[in-house]
Amino acid sequence: MQKFNCIIIEDEPLAAEILEDYVLQVPFLQLKAICANAILATEILRKNSIDLIFLDINLPKLKGLDFIRTLHHPPRIILTTAYHEYALQGYEHNVLDYLLKPIEFSRFLQAVNKLNTPAIVTNVALPEERKYQFFNVNKKMIKVFFDEILYIESQREYIKICTKAQDITTKLALNEIEELLQNDNFLRVHRSFIVAKDKIEAFSATEIDICGRQIPIGRAYKEEVWTVLGN
Repeated sequence: MQKFNCIIIEDEPLAAEILEDYVLQVPFLQLKAICANAILATEILRKNSIDLIFLDINLPKLKGLDFIRTLHHPPRIILTTAYHEYALQGYEHNVLDYLLKPIEFSRFLQAVNKLNTPAIVTNVALPEERKYQFFNVNKKMIKVFFDEILYIESQREYIKICTKAQDITTKLALNEIEELLQNDNFLRVHRSFIVAKDKIEAFSATEIDICGRQIPIGRAYKEEVWTVLGN
């Protein structure tokens, strides 16, 4: 089996750790280095034969797209970023793929399989995917699985994410988390609340019951709630 030497350029330790774990699960990838910025990666590329770079766009010192422009004969590049607006610029640089964070293993595997023949697919077993996100809580990144969320409550510039196991508070707008979830299971029921539909135990014209907690239904959301839940 052909091996592809790769490096990860990522300044967020948790994001780098996830990518490292993914790379180690793929038999045809050989991880050579993890670099916190593109300047460090330049030295790695000078001393090693690298076939693939996992490159974050928003890097310190030298941005990812600017780094690509410095390479005379770049290896294959997979961009990894939380910002979809750079996709067009990325493909203008002939990147292999463009992965949006949080990156699922199945999507990662789809990208790296472009390096080789389709036979590679049979060599890696796909784990059962559970969507999750890391949230900053008191300078510590806490993993929250989407399927464990009961509801989310807005608290001005913060949100409280409630699960059976814990409640966490992080600095994020409710509209931002609503866009991040992008899941049919979540429903906005109030200007301050998003609920998980599969966790709803009962509902009335004015409130929703989830695990013994009462969530108000906003007047502006009442018609949509009844349309979704009443069918």
